[in-house]
Amino acid sequence: MNTIHPSVTIGKNVQLGGGNDIGPGCVIEDGVIIGSRNKLWMNVYIGPGTTIGDGNQIHMGAVIGHLPQDLTFSGGASFTKIGHRNTIREYVTIHRGTKEESATVVGDDNFLMANAHLGHNCQVGSRTILTNLATLAGYCEVHDGAVISGMVVIHQFTRIGQLAMVSGLSAVNKDVPPYLLCGGRPAVIQGINAVGLRRAGLAPPVREEIKRAYRLLYRESLSVSHAMKAIEQECKSTQLKVLIDFVKSSTRGISAGISSAEPQEEETILPRKPKNIL
Repeated sequence: MNTIHPSVTIGKNVQLGGGNDIGPGCVIEDGVIIGSRNKLWMNVYIGPGTTIGDGNQIHMGAVIGHLPQDLTFSGGASFTKIGHRNTIREYVTIHRGTKEESATVVGDDNFLMANAHLGHNCQVGSRTILTNLATLAGYCEVHDGAVISGMVVIHQFTRIGQLAMVSGLSAVNKDVPPYLLCGGRPAVIQGINAVGLRRAGLAPPVREEIKRAYRLLYRESLSVSHAMKAIEQECKSTQLKVLIDFVKSSTRGISAGISSAEPQEEETILPRKPKNIL
């Protein structure tokens, strides 16, 4: 049985599972599908073509599935797909796809903090954290376990790799490879995400391989193609295959690294001399 406040507006052909708690002032547009055991706090807006799974918490003023902020949007049917057990905090905005039949997709167990924004056609994996005011332009990708800190802006079509971390106040305009720490304006790779890798339970030998791959790619003055060949020869774990595939599939190029002559700091927004700009 669902608990629905009398002030809620529900459109046509809406499908609701069981055990949902929908607070005052919420608007659920035509054709929305909502699973079970979700809590919608007051004044949540769910746009047409949105599918929401089970066990999500959507806080006050969140907007999910509204029109994309894209001047080329022609008004065709497009979608927003939200998985299970996500926490979507106050005033988060998630816009639906811009091309007809396309979708913005969010996986499972994500934590989107207040005022985060996902532009049209973004693809967010599972177990990610988007901190307050993290802003993703259209067609960005955030892979499983990545962390995007507060007030970060990410250029359209840019990818953030698995278990990568972007430090606060950064501006990212190139792909951030998996497992690495990135920051600055423009953002550069500053090292490996050592804390994140330990928290994710990666075994010490795998972490050592990641460290070796980072040095080959960013600290030994190799071209990207030569670094990738060396990584393929030396690093054999499944996690390193993820990194190799990510770099090879990059269309924007991967983020540059800091100069090897400078001290390696975990977080900074100071300008850096770039190395291996791709």
